[in-house]
Amino acid sequence: MVTTLSSELVRSALESSPDAMVLVDASGQILYANQQLSVLFGYAREAVRGQRIELLIPERFRLHHAAHREHFAAEDRLRPMGAGLDLYARRKDGSEFPVEISLSPIHGSGQALVAAAIRDVTDRRRVQRDLILAREAAEHARQAADEAREVADRANQAKSRFLATASHDLRQPLQSLALLNGTLRRLVTHPDAIEALAYQDQAIEAMSRLLNALLDISKLESGAIKPQPVDFTVAVLFEELHHEFASLAADKGLQLQVSAVNGCIHSDPALVGQILRNLISNAIKYTRAGTVRLNSLSTAKSIRVEVLDTGVGIPADQLQYIYDEFYQVGVATNSSRDGYGLGLSIVQRLVSLLGLRLEVSSQVGKGSGFALNLPCGDATTAPVSEPVAALQTPRQTTAPRVLLVEDDPAVRDATRMLLKVEGYRVLTASCLAEAQALALEHPHLDLLVTDYHLSNSETGTQVIAALRASLGAHLKAVLITGDTSSAVRDLQHDERTRLARKPIHAEELLTLLKSLLAT
Repeated sequence: MVTTLSSELVRSALESSPDAMVLVDASGQILYANQQLSVLFGYAREAVRGQRIELLIPERFRLHHAAHREHFAAEDRLRPMGAGLDLYARRKDGSEFPVEISLSPIHGSGQALVAAAIRDVTDRRRVQRDLILAREAAEHARQAADEAREVADRANQAKSRFLATASHDLRQPLQSLALLNGTLRRLVTHPDAIEALAYQDQAIEAMSRLLNALLDISKLESGAIKPQPVDFTVAVLFEELHHEFASLAADKGLQLQVSAVNGCIHSDPALVGQILRNLISNAIKYTRAGTVRLNSLSTAKSIRVEVLDTGVGIPADQLQYIYDEFYQVGVATNSSRDGYGLGLSIVQRLVSLLGLRLEVSSQVGKGSGFALNLPCGDATTAPVSEPVAALQTPRQTTAPRVLLVEDDPAVRDATRMLLKVEGYRVLTASCLAEAQALALEHPHLDLLVTDYHLSNSETGTQVIAALRASLGAHLKAVLITGDTSSAVRDLQHDERTRLARKPIHAEELLTLLKSLLAT
């Protein structure tokens, strides 16, 4: 059964439409407009009835609209207009707004009529525009972030290059002073001169500590230091630390007790070693009597390393400040101080870099304790500990012949003078080519001493490799460096090579040479 729709029912449907509706004849005259058109355009319905449809169109489009109407009448089919196009309508007050229009031909009325549904899409266009702007802003932000990242990367690379250069160049004058001081202490006999040289040695040592600390902090803040975790045994690290600090503790009348578990750690051995060196140095500094203990405890998943002392202790209300730069417990600002209060600041940065947590406990008058929980490693891949050779005079019946490779003339001359005064026969070179030429002339070298950073991007590791290739793998070498790169770290496991950190003092260097020659 087909229901016949009355004109009133059709009119009611048009009035209830959410869009503005108009009926237009073939000439473009408006025959009907619903209430929503009055709301949208601002005209009374009676005012638009009988007017041409161009009344609702901006003037700049009216000239072409008649042709569009004729083209639609010829095709006579349903057509959406405005989707993907920029169509605009004009209100009574002359303001324009974007619209979408749907045109539908009406048949059966005896004349060519078109129903037009007009929809205001201002809000939709605004949302679309906002989305486009948001996408553009996001793209600009991404590009800006990429550019900022590139700038930051270049800045970090520049910082790394600067720090590598500074680590070398700033240490060179101190290296010369330290070696010349050692040479003079072997030559002078007057008590006043000996006393003056002792004070000079203390000043050089203070300058060295401050320079090393400031460079370490700068490297950590610039991101120039990257952890390189490997497996290493507790015993190897503890043996190095005991050998390094035993005499320093003994000079203060302290006992340095070291207890290493039979375990293996997976971390960066150089950075862990630097943390413990700062903690042990602090413990010795703030302990007047008693002991400093380097202790270790093994658990299922970690090895706990502790530095304990019987020192002055830290008041509870000062614990929060101990990692601040230049802060020292019980030392007023601008007063005389032993050290610079940078050790624990470096420790905090290193602990954070390794993703660890440092535990601190302290009691005033009883001492302090610092502890790290380090992840366990695989003992099968860790290097084994080797006994430290006892210090003794070289076995040669004649003075050992040493080839010294150093591109800085001042450091080269200072090192040469020290070794000569100590009784060594010294050959000097400034680069790899000169070193190779001297090695051909004097193939029976007892020892090679080389700086790491040489001119023209040459390195001490290249010198060691080249001379061992020509003279034999047995050649013993000392590499003097302030560098902490992996290329230098790898040599720590070479039994024929010793590392010396700049600025090295005369006594340290001579002890190192004797130790290596005695093996």
